Amino acid sequence: MERLVNVERVCVRGGLYEVDLNQGECYPVYWNQADKIPVMRGQWFIDGTWQPLEEEESNLIEQEHLSCFRGQQIQESFDIEVSKSIDGKDAVHSFKLSRNHVDWHSMDEVYLYSDATTSKIARTVTQKLGFSKASSSGTRLHRGYVEEATLEDKPSQTTHIVFVVHGIGQKMDQGRIIKNTAMMREAARKIEERHFSNHATHVEFLPVEWRSKLALDGDTVDSITPDKVRGLRDMLNSSAMDIMYYTSPLYRDELVKGLQQELNRLYSLFCSRNPDFEEKGGKVSIVSHSLGCVITYDIMTGWNPVRLYEQLLQKEEELPDERWMSYEERHLLDELYITKRRLREIEERLHGLKASSMIQTPALKFKVENFFCMGSPLAVFLALRGIRPGNTGSQDHILPREICNRLLNIFHPTDPVAYRLEPLILKHYSNISPVQIHWYNTSNPLPYEHMKPSFLHPSKEPTSVSENEGISTIPSPVTSPVLSRRHYGESITNIGKASILGAASIGKGLGGMLFSRFGRSSTSQPSETSKDSMEDEKKPVVPPSTTTVATQTLPHSSSGFLDSAYFRLQESFFNLPHLLFPGNVMQNKDNTLVELDHRIDFELREGLVESRYWSAVTSHTAYWSSLDVALFLLTFMYKHEHDDSAKSSLDPI
Repeated sequence: MERLVNVERVCVRGGLYEVDLNQGECYPVYWNQADKIPVMRGQWFIDGTWQPLEEEESNLIEQEHLSCFRGQQIQESFDIEVSKSIDGKDAVHSFKLSRNHVDWHSMDEVYLYSDATTSKIARTVTQKLGFSKASSSGTRLHRGYVEEATLEDKPSQTTHIVFVVHGIGQKMDQGRIIKNTAMMREAARKIEERHFSNHATHVEFLPVEWRSKLALDGDTVDSITPDKVRGLRDMLNSSAMDIMYYTSPLYRDELVKGLQQELNRLYSLFCSRNPDFEEKGGKVSIVSHSLGCVITYDIMTGWNPVRLYEQLLQKEEELPDERWMSYEERHLLDELYITKRRLREIEERLHGLKASSMIQTPALKFKVENFFCMGSPLAVFLALRGIRPGNTGSQDHILPREICNRLLNIFHPTDPVAYRLEPLILKHYSNISPVQIHWYNTSNPLPYEHMKPSFLHPSKEPTSVSENEGISTIPSPVTSPVLSRRHYGESITNIGKASILGAASIGKGLGGMLFSRFGRSSTSQPSETSKDSMEDEKKPVVPPSTTTVATQTLPHSSSGFLDSAYFRLQESFFNLPHLLFPGNVMQNKDNTLVELDHRIDFELREGLVESRYWSAVTSHTAYWSSLDVALFLLTFMYKHEHDDSAKSSLDPI
């Protein structure tokens, strides 16, 4: 009869696992796992520890209990006085097991006794001393658990799912992304209990394992690998070879489609098991690691190297051929050019008709709310594809907001694979330090949108400068040496103060004459500064440049320069762009620096006793179990609950 009855499977662990009651096994829902998890039904429990008996013994005791007491009603099944004495009360029923026996003194007073020789001797001695059998060697059993299940006893509703995408090396260690996601999920649970316990919602992490299903070249690469140091070569073939596969025009599409199909499969499966997710506005974020960041980015943006190659060919065809040609050859080339242009126009019209008649299916079935990159080489790939800094601080320069609402780049300072993304949007952000990620145990941390930028390589603040010292002796933002990383997070106010002190000292040596304008150049060679120019009070001092792009006029009063400029710098440190950001900077019409709409690069803090050489080896895989990373992720995922009524974009920093 059990085989004929279709017993519904039971969801456990927040819906991530299912239990097959017939087989007594538990298995994950969203990913494959070779090892099955055995499951047993708990019916009879040991008093005190509330550990279940072995299922075989428990089933025998349950059958015997029902045969004796079926139809009878217990008074209070879950409010039993455990310490209730049964001295002098004989057992009404006894049942023999293989190594134990069970005595029923009443329907709710059941004791388990061991039939081992030592237990029998101890029981005989204690009974002769006046102790009862149950109190001397018996273990009380309870039918059912100490806490009764209620309708409210269920996990909180999931309003945000996070797809965790792995990078290289999954073939070498299959199932690693499942373990890494489990570590990240466990860290997130600890952070939720500590910082987000007042939320009635829940964030779920799902691993995306896309590598094991790909065929690629089969075993061709393994067959051509030399046998010497085979272990090392196999490790490289199983890890670094994924990068070569992705740069190959033959296998790149297979990797992209593998990840794309797995993301869509997981989303469809989750929505089918949680039908209210989409209706209640559930959100989806992606956490990608290493090469997975590049593949995920290409899926979201639809980037294809074939189209890039066609554009390059088209540009080459449009270039004039400067070699000598005969009249007939030039005439034929002109006709060929006109024909190609006509063909291109027809192709564009045909493509427009197809686009109007067909609704293009998006690559992903969901809108990405947050795209978290961890230890990501995405910036290098974009730079090699020709992405260069623009003149706006919008994320749309590299990832449109219509595709992904927020892009965040997380990296450890010693991670050898990670690169920054902000300098690809605005060049002068290469001299601004990434935002420091808060430690998870920081009390009342400052919100990230309120954290002020700080200089990456600040200038040393001079203590005293004599009037006769030359310009070369005064440190400037251009010539000052790079300071150690312990200056990270130094206040921009102190940096600006040092720059202004240097400018004031120069002005004092020039007889009270200060800078009247500041210029920059991206193509010219630095000009020389002679002693005659220092003595000439009528000529303004100009930094090395030949082309002035923006001007900034400062007050000529030597008495009030430092104070006014210092306090003005405290109000807005971008008012002196060329003192703070030498080189190629982007400015608005009002001579203020262009700012990012929101920060993208976020850096983990180094430990106090952390070795950088050892961290360079371990940091690339240290994100999964980090509580700092877990707090950072949840901070932005729970943020939408507070910002639903406000605008979706953050204020500029």
